[in-house]
Amino acid sequence: MIGNILTVLFFLLVPSVVLWLCRLLPWLEKIGPVLTLYIIGIIFGNLFHPSGMAGIQEILSSAMVPLAIPLMLFSCTFRRSETRGQSLALVSGLLAVTVAVVAGYLLFGRNLENGPKIGGMLTGVYTGGTINLASLKVMLDAPEETFILLNSFDMAVSFLYLTFLLSAGIRLFRRWLPVESRDASPEEVVTGQQTPFKGLFTKQGLKDAGLLLAADAVIIGISAGLGLLAGDGAFMTVLILSLTTLGIAASFWKPLKERKGGYDIGMYCIYVFSVVVASMADLRSLSVGGSLNLLFYLGFVIFFSLTLQVLMAKLLRVDADTMTVSSVAYICSPPFVPMMAAAMKNRSVLAGGLAVGVVGYAAGNYLGFLMSRLLALI
Repeated sequence: MIGNILTVLFFLLVPSVVLWLCRLLPWLEKIGPVLTLYIIGIIFGNLFHPSGMAGIQEILSSAMVPLAIPLMLFSCTFRRSETRGQSLALVSGLLAVTVAVVAGYLLFGRNLENGPKIGGMLTGVYTGGTINLASLKVMLDAPEETFILLNSFDMAVSFLYLTFLLSAGIRLFRRWLPVESRDASPEEVVTGQQTPFKGLFTKQGLKDAGLLLAADAVIIGISAGLGLLAGDGAFMTVLILSLTTLGIAASFWKPLKERKGGYDIGMYCIYVFSVVVASMADLRSLSVGGSLNLLFYLGFVIFFSLTLQVLMAKLLRVDADTMTVSSVAYICSPPFVPMMAAAMKNRSVLAGGLAVGVVGYAAGNYLGFLMSRLLALI
């Protein structure tokens, strides 16, 4: 019991320590809070295994993103000029995953038992998410051991993909692709007397936070209710879509938009999500001996689709942050979009990235099923 309480306190409080250290240490601020928390989470998750930790990880990782999305959207400003880039990123991302799955099948999938089914499942999971992977497993009647192996490899390689983006990818893409002007984010002000949470614990700050959290709770309640009405198969799609739509709608309500602190509180939830998700990466559990071709196929799809999307973004002049967040929405699913927006210190890509992820959720099952049929003909 005490171990579980300490684990919860660690996950909830370590982001505040990291933010404090980032203000004190310029070199740590350059690394950024998200990557720092990722590293801490990995170390913690692989060194400590208190009983009940898995349940704590599941609850916190599931709760933080729905809490954060409306709060981060309340203060966003939406510009028509961003629509073009988001639309191109959505289409190019779908195309990149599709081409990568076919090319990977020709290189690695042909040598796999149930190769076409695996290709279909990879299409679903990398345009949608784990829920699409589970749905396609049933739709395509894929063996249970194949599903388990795919899910394990996906967690490991997706972790490497995110680590690359957080450590070098964001800076690399911003050097090679266009960079749009960004809204100033509270996270970008980390020196002197100005801090992301300045004024939050004053009387007015607590009043603003109370109103924002109340609005957040109402939106979450409505979204969860709509998700439950839609059924298990569509719950996550409807939940994310509703959170995004209602959060954007609320951002146009002046009395709410003028309240300060919503973005900061939402971002803190994402910091908690980051350290929790990183702690779930059990590096000792990965066994690649059973199917190297499957691992190579999955890894090829992730990184080749990213490469293709970067090349198409260069050709179509899609800005670096929009391209990156759309890739994350496809490869890692919408819950990781706020984390990447926080890492890029660019709130303007949040809504577009979530929209891309919702489209991927909706299209994943259809595309995966069609892909399995196409690969069976090759």
